[in-house]
Amino acid sequence: MTSPEDFDGQREHMVQEQIAKRGVRDPQVLHAMRTVPRHCFIPADQRTWAYSDGALRINMGQTISQPYIVALMSAALKLQGNEKVLEVGTGSGYQAAVLGHLAAEVHTIERHGPLADAAQELLLEHGLSNVQVHTGDGTLGLPEHSPYEGIMVTAAAPKVPQPLLNQLADGGRLVLPVGRKYSQTLEVWQRLGPKFETNTITAVAFVPLIGEEGWDEKKWDRFKLW
Repeated sequence: MTSPEDFDGQREHMVQEQIAKRGVRDPQVLHAMRTVPRHCFIPADQRTWAYSDGALRINMGQTISQPYIVALMSAALKLQGNEKVLEVGTGSGYQAAVLGHLAAEVHTIERHGPLADAAQELLLEHGLSNVQVHTGDGTLGLPEHSPYEGIMVTAAAPKVPQPLLNQLADGGRLVLPVGRKYSQTLEVWQRLGPKFETNTITAVAFVPLIGEEGWDEKKWDRFKLW
């Protein structure tokens, strides 16, 4: 059985070799990645690979993203620590935990109730009382808590959901993968008054964003990374 000390060493190696050396050098993001115990947000049978350089499966056909992508997307939001952030696609709660160390208030929405409940319990266990988990269609956002200085989507959308753009605060950033099955790009949208500025970061592969403003689950064949 891997000891806590072994996980600590693996986590430090992850930050240095997988993240910092690839160009993510925001000190707050690196601190968050060092702080959040990724192995706690992964099913027990996957923990041997908790700090490996890749995505891992979790329950209900979902995934936990590659550590580098978690860090890259977090850094792209350019958070200062006093923001309110929305995450779409809670999964196990790992990305939300990282965001909880970077922002003042985090709302995260998950369409699978059991995942949402488990994530909320785990986040509270780790002292992240500033992260609130909601159950629902994340493609519609959470207008009741908007506007948000940052929005992150952790599943691939066929196009940028308009409700999420509508819920961005002026100057706020939306980070999400957009594209087709197996072929997406990571995009950053920033609201500048009534207009939006868009930048592309890199090619990625995510599970589909299912919902009213995303993919129709009935029309999307089962998507697996393995």
